Amino acid sequence: MKKYLLFFSFFVLSFYYGNAQEFTPEVKKFIVINDSLVVIKNVTVIDGTGASIKKNQTVVINNDKIQNIDNSSSIKIPANANVIDGTGKTLIPGLVMLHEHMFYPQPFENWFSVGQMTFTFPRLYLAGGVTSMRTAGSIQPQTDLNVKKWISEGKMTGPKMHITGPFIEREGYQIPELGFIDGTSEIAKLVNYWADKGVTSFKVYNHITREDLKICVEAAHKRGLIVTGHLCSVTYEEASDIGIDNLEHGFMASSDFIEDKELDMCDPFEARKAITTTPEKDAKVAALIKKLIKNKTVLTTTPVVFEPYTNHEMVPGGGQEALAPHVKERIKKGYQRRVNKDSATTVRFRKNLKWLKRFNQEGGLLVAGTDPTGAGRTVAGYANQRTIEILVEAGFGLSEAIKICTLNGATFLKESEKTGTIEPGKLADLVLIDGNLDEDIKNIRKMEIVFKEGVGFDSKKLFESVKGKVGLK
Repeated sequence: MKKYLLFFSFFVLSFYYGNAQEFTPEVKKFIVINDSLVVIKNVTVIDGTGASIKKNQTVVINNDKIQNIDNSSSIKIPANANVIDGTGKTLIPGLVMLHEHMFYPQPFENWFSVGQMTFTFPRLYLAGGVTSMRTAGSIQPQTDLNVKKWISEGKMTGPKMHITGPFIEREGYQIPELGFIDGTSEIAKLVNYWADKGVTSFKVYNHITREDLKICVEAAHKRGLIVTGHLCSVTYEEASDIGIDNLEHGFMASSDFIEDKELDMCDPFEARKAITTTPEKDAKVAALIKKLIKNKTVLTTTPVVFEPYTNHEMVPGGGQEALAPHVKERIKKGYQRRVNKDSATTVRFRKNLKWLKRFNQEGGLLVAGTDPTGAGRTVAGYANQRTIEILVEAGFGLSEAIKICTLNGATFLKESEKTGTIEPGKLADLVLIDGNLDEDIKNIRKMEIVFKEGVGFDSKKLFESVKGKVGLK
């Protein structure tokens, strides 16, 4: 009997420690908390459900999960806990962002090109409070899959990742990193090949046909996977009726408002012009919103990548220090050329946010991301924080803005039972912020500790570790 008990005890301990997260020295240098019992007391909590902000809360973290949350006056702090004083601080769920990339623009002469940011971007996302992310299109999907694996094994620093396959696109834009299909016969093969490799979603792009999309949706759904799109040739209404799960960039990529649009043809200039001139309360807008909600088509807003130049930061969220010197100089020159010359951009930017607010209020599922591409102003991590600022500045309530960037993302990824809110039993994916967001939303930039499954990472140290390296690594 004694031998049995000893064996049983050994088995339990082996099981426990065998499932505990282990980290390499390169990852450990960013970890500030890795205790089995952690208490954050007297903190303001925005729990991600959209509920009212709660003051003077105490949150108990037991290993990788939230054990308890209650008023500080009524909760008992466990003995031997690592206690953090949250006075004057705010706790939100870890961000769940759905339009992220592992690449960044690297133009050459008149060519638009992108380069993989294998090492800087995962750190920046985590530093910016992102504990779960989806790549919305990959140029090196195998690299992304490797990074995901090594992060989960504790060998690299970054958020939990959901990987999208390579862009599904026909030749149109001259971007060398894009792969192009020659016809519909390739699509199902492409989907199945990358599904076998471990990607969980696929992204269609500007120049596909309706038939391309139909085959992609059928092949992906057959595998239980999702399809999203940055569209142009296919309208939102057409894609929604075909069964696409997700549309990227809010309404900014919509070609639905072009008069007499030619089927399966992309004219991005006419699409942008149509968005600019379409009245905010046009009946076509109302009908499209109704259609998307009826078909349960999810919208991803990426406001940072469309942020105007005039009276806005050169790098939204203040991420210019992250840029390599030659990249910063390029961004600065582009910024200076465009200031006071972006009135149409400003009109579209504001109108899109109003349409998104309406979509959200009428019951559509709105999620968020950053898309760190475009002109290069959008930098991972900094842009994620700025996204919340923009939503609040656009009139979304603070609790609703947090919900869009946390629970809504987790809901879309079918992970809301595990993450996305601050509730007992859920994973301790949390962000501790030095300041009150309801007093000043820009306090979102004062992140101190990002907890990923109970392990606390130093946000400032992560940001500092890649200063001057974005555009290189």
